[in-house]
Amino acid sequence: MKVVCLMSGGIDSPVAAYIMARAGAEVILLHMDNRPYADDRPIEKAKKIAAQLRKVTGQPIPLYFAPHGVSQQKMSEKIDSLYTCVMCKHAMILTAKNLCMRLGAKAIVMGDSLGQVASQTLMNLKSENIGVNFPILRPLIGYDKLEIIDIGEKIGTFELSNLPASGCTILPKKVVTEAEMKLTSQYYEATDIEGLARTCAENAVLDQ
Repeated sequence: MKVVCLMSGGIDSPVAAYIMARAGAEVILLHMDNRPYADDRPIEKAKKIAAQLRKVTGQPIPLYFAPHGVSQQKMSEKIDSLYTCVMCKHAMILTAKNLCMRLGAKAIVMGDSLGQVASQTLMNLKSENIGVNFPILRPLIGYDKLEIIDIGEKIGTFELSNLPASGCTILPKKVVTEAEMKLTSQYYEATDIEGLARTCAENAVLDQ
């Protein structure tokens, strides 16, 4: 089974990709390029993590970069900033869905672990999934952080995930932890988030 794994520069998503590869899935990595709301360091970090995953899994594991910064800017113009993380995650999921359809992949993989950060509360996960209608696999959903770190250390991605990189500069100081689904749906429609995601996926490029 071919899957597209959303991979940030963090600790969790490389471990999720590894677990799926170990289970026999053919893994494709998708990194959302957040420039101009980040510098070049997350891109370089993603390349290093992808190389380590290839080494430890023995899979070719292609890495795609999708231009997410444009979507971030357009969404920020029309939403309450409290909903920035929920909107961002939904746009990422839809971009991954479109890339799955382009590449013939059957599911999206994410590194979510329940409740670790604001975008991973149960209500926010539910809101982020509205209207996706595509399989989403979360192999780490019941893991705690120490378990994830332990796997990351064993496979050699933990140290790479901790390399210095810029944070997301569009992230507000406060975000919603229990998104109202009715309001979230209104924001999705107001921003044409599906159209943004389609464009983002169409412009995703394979790292050479």
